[in-house]
Amino acid sequence: MNVEKIMNDLAKKNPGEVEFLQAVREVLESIVEVVEANPQFEEASIVERIVEPDRVIMFKVPWADDNGKLHVNRGFRIQFNQAIGPYKGGLRFHPSVNLSILKFLGFEQIFKNSLTSLPMGGAKGGSDFDPKGKSNTEVMRFCQSFMLELQRHIGPETDVPAGDIGVGGREIGYLYGMYKKLTREHSGVLTGKGLNWGGSLIRPEATGFGCVYFAQEMLKSKGQSLKGKVVSISGFGNVAWGAALKATELGAKVVTISGPDGYIYDKEGISGKKIEYMLDLRASNQDIVKPYSYEFGAEFHEGKRPWEVKVDVALPCATQNELSGDDAKKLVANGCICIAEGANMPSTPEAIEVFHKSKVMFAPGKASNAGGVATSGLEMSQNSMKLNWTSEEVDRRLLEIMVNIHAACVKYGTEKDGYVNYVKGANIAGFMKVANAMLDLGYVN
Repeated sequence: MNVEKIMNDLAKKNPGEVEFLQAVREVLESIVEVVEANPQFEEASIVERIVEPDRVIMFKVPWADDNGKLHVNRGFRIQFNQAIGPYKGGLRFHPSVNLSILKFLGFEQIFKNSLTSLPMGGAKGGSDFDPKGKSNTEVMRFCQSFMLELQRHIGPETDVPAGDIGVGGREIGYLYGMYKKLTREHSGVLTGKGLNWGGSLIRPEATGFGCVYFAQEMLKSKGQSLKGKVVSISGFGNVAWGAALKATELGAKVVTISGPDGYIYDKEGISGKKIEYMLDLRASNQDIVKPYSYEFGAEFHEGKRPWEVKVDVALPCATQNELSGDDAKKLVANGCICIAEGANMPSTPEAIEVFHKSKVMFAPGKASNAGGVATSGLEMSQNSMKLNWTSEEVDRRLLEIMVNIHAACVKYGTEKDGYVNYVKGANIAGFMKVANAMLDLGYVN
């Protein structure tokens, strides 16, 4: 397989889509060996087909603010691959949303969903709409206008969106209300729904829980555990909140959270009411963490990232490319032994190279943050059966899925010297299932 030729061809077709091309290169460089060992993949052009989305849907979203002024945003849905099940992936509402970011996220989602072993294909969507600073009625009007077009392309057996950055319980409620009104169906077409109308327990915490479960498995492979470990977390949204909850429950001490304004260092540990306060920060609808320092007397480091703090475990849970090569060097120099991504592609290629050269345990988001979509899959199962599982049952199934994903990564990623390359392991494990399904289904897939 000629990676450079494929990448050059892809770059010509997708000029300027830096994030998408970065995500594809990472996967292709990991799967060279298995593609060359399976000539049927090259004969069927599996790689060339898998890097092209099934369809890219873009539409305008007009909406009126509370003063009656009309605004127009762009809406997107990237349906990437459905070889193993209906399209599945979140909706992101953020000013940074563009085709490159959504294609990178949709591409990653193919392999992440495959790793869960649940029947879900890969997709992603969203809008450059910014919910921050908007009233509830403005967000509602936008969501209703967005769903007016999106409903043409989704369905419980076709495409099942979920939440992502900027799309929480409020937005999912408005989106689902409009979908139900338009289609006259009460179906499991969205996940992350409210508990009163088809949602699953622990869904908001699930990505963070899953990330911590994966980190725990990584440490177990070295005869260690999270108990007594000092942990650094970036972000302060649902993923960071869930990670802080579960890490603390397993005996670790979380000492940082962060936002665009900087990071908090709390040497006493972020637990109890401090973790609950993260929900207040989130509800404030402002991307800042500085108020935490006033509330609890912790250190605030303006305009900085938390990766300079001496910790045992790092969990980047904010956004893509937030952890640079220099950040990685600081973590390694300070004795960090385990990094598990809670966000999608938060580590740059330079950072990953540093971790691998240092033989530090590093897990990519497609493996370690798969807990969110796994629990979305469990919500789909509950909707199909018209049942509600207890939080203990959902948590048990989530843990089982994360343990199995870790085992798959170890199976395909263990190198000759015993070091586990989790990036390689996750990419190969995710790819093999999808590639074989595409072979079975014929060239139209």
